Amino acid sequence: MGNIEDIVDSLERKINKVLHKLEVLKRANLKLNEELEISRQEILNQKKHIADWEEKYDVLKMANSILGSDDNKKETKLKINALIRDIDHCITQLSD
Repeated sequence: MGNIEDIVDSLERKINKVLHKLEVLKRANLKLNEELEISRQEILNQKKHIADWEEKYDVLKMANSILGSDDNKKETKLKINALIRDIDHCITQLSD
């Protein structure tokens, strides 16, 4: 009988260890998921920040072209033509 009790006690200790490890891993997983979400938010904020700066850079390039810089004249003309086409399209949509 003592042998069975030893086996049951050993099994109970092992189960308790496994349950404890499971709880530790659950907490670690929760912490990692929180850190992952924070990192994702930071990446989204950085992408938005980069997009804002790229837009400002494009506007600055266009302004420089309009002011007489020869570097981006062709690009500026294409952009202005695209804007004119967009405006014409909007006007035809409004007049319908």
